[in-house]
Amino acid sequence: MKYMLLIWNRPGFTDEISDAERTTLFAEVDEILAELTERGELVGGAALADPATARTTRHVDGRTTLTDGPFVESKEQFAGYVSIDVEDLARAEEIAARWPDTRFGGAIEVRALMEDSGAEM
Repeated sequence: MKYMLLIWNRPGFTDEISDAERTTLFAEVDEILAELTERGELVGGAALADPATARTTRHVDGRTTLTDGPFVESKEQFAGYVSIDVEDLARAEEIAARWPDTRFGGAIEVRALMEDSGAEM
């Protein structure tokens, strides 16, 4: 099954932690990604640019609007993702539970990907 691990964080949180914590955090992420690659479970992933660079489109009062920023009602912003192909939901949850960002107030959302037809979702 394919899953997306959606990484949510407070913008700039890595600037608030010590150099040692930042080094440890990035080393743990690298370790998890290396494991996923070795097991053939990593499909892809990327960090996202600062939320200040985002643009959001919505449909309001019959017309489309485009605004600066993500402007979601949350302290956390969508910071990146990892796409995985694992045996089952339990393995996806195991990987998400190990993600180190959660120790600094972040969250990892586990979402199944719809297959081409989408019928199973």
